[in-house]
Amino acid sequence: MSHYAGQDYEPITPAQCRERLVAGARGRWWLPEGPLEVRGEPRVGRLLMAHGAGAGQDSTFMERCRDALAEHGVQTLAIEFAYLQQMRREARRRPPPRVDRLVDELARWCDTLSHQDLPRPWLGGKSMGGRVASLLAARDGAVGLVLCGYPFHPPRRPEALRLSHWPLIDCPTLVVQGDRDPFGSRDELAGYDLGGARVHLLEEGDHDWQPRRASGLTQGELIEEAAEVIASFMASRG
Repeated sequence: MSHYAGQDYEPITPAQCRERLVAGARGRWWLPEGPLEVRGEPRVGRLLMAHGAGAGQDSTFMERCRDALAEHGVQTLAIEFAYLQQMRREARRRPPPRVDRLVDELARWCDTLSHQDLPRPWLGGKSMGGRVASLLAARDGAVGLVLCGYPFHPPRRPEALRLSHWPLIDCPTLVVQGDRDPFGSRDELAGYDLGGARVHLLEEGDHDWQPRRASGLTQGELIEEAAEVIASFMASRG
């Protein structure tokens, strides 16, 4: 917990966590699975957010995204996978484990955060985190999915599609994608069968929704646009 010690994460039990969520509390808590930050009020809904492969919840993108969602009434429950916690402890980068292990880990977080007096949270995340959420939704079901910068394929390998599980997804699904994302661009998405998923493309956005300077747009503007779209989509299916 050394990396998180200076960030005011309070150690609590899963039962205490559920009690606090029912009471409407927000904050940074340390559970057996690791760190959890609850941000915003659930006026529209609750979104369990998983991070991308190389950066955690304290990345600029994730911080800005969660702040924007909170402003639009979406409460985010931000978690970090065990491999990233280990990476922070050892102060060196390491690749994520097999994706099926991450799916199991996210399922345990869902169990920890579930309570009969709480609506089930939507699942989602950035890049790899969104892929993990989609795999869990395909396996166990979900209330809904919010996929930010979904990694449809590795960069420069468009033939290696990560869509085999999509026919098993049976819940409202929103994909928010930069239209020049190297993991799946506007032109590429036009050729994919995404079932009933809604796709919202962010003009000039890359994988982190960073636009080209010549566009006159900013990352903050694209994140704000995305947050508004996400909140509206969740509200319309609430």
